[in-house]
Amino acid sequence: MSGVLGELDLLGPTAWGEPCGHAVLKHTAEDFQVNEVLDIPLSGAGEHLWLWVEKRGLNTEDAAKRIARAAGVPLKAISYAGLKDRQALTRQWFSLHLAGKADPDLAAAEGDDLRILERARHSRKLQRGAHAANGFIIRLTALQAEREALEQRLQRIAAGGVPNYFGLQRFGFDGGNLHEARHWAERKTLPEQRNRRSRVLSAARSYLFNRVLAARVADGSWNRAQPGDLLAFTDSRSFFPAGEAECSDPRLAALDLHPTGPLFGGGELETGAAVRALEQQLQADEAALVGWLEQAGLEQARRILRLPIGGLTWHYPATDILQLEFVLPAGCFATVVVRELVRLLPTGPVDTPCEY
Repeated sequence: MSGVLGELDLLGPTAWGEPCGHAVLKHTAEDFQVNEVLDIPLSGAGEHLWLWVEKRGLNTEDAAKRIARAAGVPLKAISYAGLKDRQALTRQWFSLHLAGKADPDLAAAEGDDLRILERARHSRKLQRGAHAANGFIIRLTALQAEREALEQRLQRIAAGGVPNYFGLQRFGFDGGNLHEARHWAERKTLPEQRNRRSRVLSAARSYLFNRVLAARVADGSWNRAQPGDLLAFTDSRSFFPAGEAECSDPRLAALDLHPTGPLFGGGELETGAAVRALEQQLQADEAALVGWLEQAGLEQARRILRLPIGGLTWHYPATDILQLEFVLPAGCFATVVVRELVRLLPTGPVDTPCEY
């Protein structure tokens, strides 16, 4: 695979039919708002200072550098749960390791694009992936869509969820991160820079997951369990095999329990029957990428194939604007919800990689 990679190359087919129309996303930062949901009670004491930060037009890594400079600490003393887009209005937590130090004056970090809303001490640093979910407020502008069809589609995805693809942000502009991953995989080596290494490994692993999910969307099995599947609850990283009884578990219909797909790495696939055959075929087709991920020390893991959309509500602030509000589990992409509704009109290059 070479050249420019499009949405269908990197993700796969939609589940609920053709888009109901088209719209613009992220005309302004306020059109894409993200609020990190963190279910960790802060003790009020300890050597870590936690900050609830609002930022606009600023990605997570740049915000961390600003905070580190203002606090007079090395960048490695700053922690955060996940990466958020630059072209958005986001609120997320950071922590600073300040062993034996008083709270620093962080005024120099603040400005029109960054505000510190809350601060509290805690005994531990913020770990990557520690947030439970992300809440989204999304405005689709310049909307051109048939209202009745759009209403029916919204009701359908509220009831049935959407395929849990990794979004285009993961792959960079025109799939550049995946092209780079293949470059390193062919040479059976890794970039020396930690951030670059993480970025290309993540792109490769996400692409392989999307390939499996795309096949199951195409055959209609992405949202139902079949013998040989490994099942997981929405917010759990553990999974268990599906037999005949598990395939009729009512929690599947309630969108609490889901079939999963592979995040490739070292170790054997634990799926069975036709599910295992599909995943093994991809292993064979993409042997270089799969072997490279294993060589890098990644272990087999699983990700739910179906994305439930929590608390989805919508309204029309104007005839050509649709505003959506919903909650997604951490690590899932709001853009894969939007693509089941409308086709997005281009407004510029893909944003920097994010990890919601």
